[in-house]
Amino acid sequence: MEENIIPYNYQISIDDRRKLNGHNSFLLWFTGLSGSGKSTIANLVEQKLFQQGVRTYMLDGDNIRKGINKDLTFVPEDRTENIRRIAEIANLMVNAGIVTLAAFVSPYKKDRENIKSIVKDVNFVEIFVNTSVEECERRDVKGLYKKARAGEITNMTGVSSPYEKPETPDIEIKTEEQSIEVAVDSIMKYISHKLIHDEN
Repeated sequence: MEENIIPYNYQISIDDRRKLNGHNSFLLWFTGLSGSGKSTIANLVEQKLFQQGVRTYMLDGDNIRKGINKDLTFVPEDRTENIRRIAEIANLMVNAGIVTLAAFVSPYKKDRENIKSIVKDVNFVEIFVNTSVEECERRDVKGLYKKARAGEITNMTGVSSPYEKPETPDIEIKTEEQSIEVAVDSIMKYISHKLIHDEN
């Protein structure tokens, strides 16, 4: 079957799309425990980019699992497949010239490395939203930790399933030490040079 799959070469390139948009495209990957603040920060970053006229799209864990990945559970193999599919979607969006933001727990280092290989290192920005499990559990925005402690949820990252922290993220946000505004500003500052599309 594999030998019958022949990629189609499109006449409009990623560079053409970036030139039309007036900015580069890449993937901002927000990783951290449930309740760490990933989606909140990513949403605010997207708003800032949108206000600057940057073409964006945000992928969020819950939304993706209600659609394209609704057939997947939270066992390790399905978590890996969940992230692989998202990385492929993000890669298509980056190729379309869109700055893509993705907020996913993505607990395994090997899965995050695989994202980088799919979208290419130069198009990947890893943002570690570093919030302690104690603080995430205190917030418990979705009530997941309470359910996990009661045994109603299995494979809960930080409770009954491990989270492998990024060793060298591009950006580390410590939500217990800095405000959301400071966090967003630091991300915007970091990516400002990446947005510039060199037409030469």
